[in-house]
Amino acid sequence: MCTQLSPCHADGTPHTVAAHPEQGWSLLCDGTIHFDDTGELHPDGSIIPPHRLTPAA
Repeated sequence: MCTQLSPCHADGTPHTVAAHPEQGWSLLCDGTIHFDDTGELHPDGSIIPPHRLTPAA
């Protein structure tokens, strides 16, 4: 992981250090990549799948 990331706030709340809305993702100070579809990719390789709503029948 890049060691030049902006440090996170003292309260541990991650903030955006690079935003690419045209591509649909943002890099957070803790190295997490947050996608506009609500998915996330963490620096350790773990993922959080998108939280998509299912349409009502």
